[in-house]
Amino acid sequence: MRKAIAPKPPSFASLIQQFFTEYLVVQRAVSPRTVACYRDALMLFLDFTSQQLKKAPTSLKLNDIQPNIILAFLDHLERDRHNAVRSRNLRLTALRAFLKFAGRRDVASLHVVERALAVPMKRFERPMLGFLAREEMLAVLGQPGDTWTSRRDHLLLAMLYNTGARVSEIIGVRVVDVILDGGACVHLHGKGRKQRSIPLWHTTVVEIRSWLRLNPALRGEDALLPNRDQQAMSRSNVVQRLELAVARAAIQVPSILQKRVSPHTLRHTTAMHLLQSGVPFNVIALWLGHESATTTHRYVEADLAMKEKALARLEAPNTALRRFKAPDSLMRFLQAL
Repeated sequence: MRKAIAPKPPSFASLIQQFFTEYLVVQRAVSPRTVACYRDALMLFLDFTSQQLKKAPTSLKLNDIQPNIILAFLDHLERDRHNAVRSRNLRLTALRAFLKFAGRRDVASLHVVERALAVPMKRFERPMLGFLAREEMLAVLGQPGDTWTSRRDHLLLAMLYNTGARVSEIIGVRVVDVILDGGACVHLHGKGRKQRSIPLWHTTVVEIRSWLRLNPALRGEDALLPNRDQQAMSRSNVVQRLELAVARAAIQVPSILQKRVSPHTLRHTTAMHLLQSGVPFNVIALWLGHESATTTHRYVEADLAMKEKALARLEAPNTALRRFKAPDSLMRFLQAL
């Protein structure tokens, strides 16, 4: 009886291809944005590793991916590419996902994969969330002007504040995503193909109706907030328009110059104002599209006024403090200095 020959393990290059075409796209059906993020991470890693080991990417093997090369790559991201710790961890997450997949396809290299997976995520200090006070937010919004660009920018900022949407979500809003009759709302397409509906203020509805009357050609799948070429606005375009609005607002409210205002700051501002208005955590989490209400708890940490109100409800202990008296001449000398 002939002995069965074990199948030859797939090459490193074929593992990379299968990871994207079969695992991510077909089996997990992740969003194109996630595929692009994983692609960029692996391209950076392969380029770095091939330079370090003097091998072409197609010549690499799973055995080449040792903990020391991964740690060197992560140091390279922080030191040479000036990536933040969070970006560094995202690259490592993508690499880990590939290694777990590869370990299941090439069992002979499982021990190498397990060693590589032992490289830890790096802890980092979360910064306090920045947000605008009500007066500052209203100054940023201002009033719509007479020009086409001014009216579009005002609607853009109003919808960012109304919905708390991410930049990618707001520039992805199509005319068909806006419901103006009955329960007015906008359908947002969030991360990981998650969709949610956010109610609109009456003033936002009125402004959208006025905007569509001004642009009768906008309909169906067209971007609600296009650029001059009638294409969806880019992230950099939104940042630029917000910077102009902040510069105008600073004339009226100078305190805004002390803050770093980005489109994500408006998202935090919406969440903080909802929280300060008494909206429950779980509702805010749904509003913002958070997977967990734990993320929403960070807004409480950032709001000192809410903490002060909570402290005011707690009666302070009646503690009588005695004046310190130095026990000997040496202590009295030091105290007198």
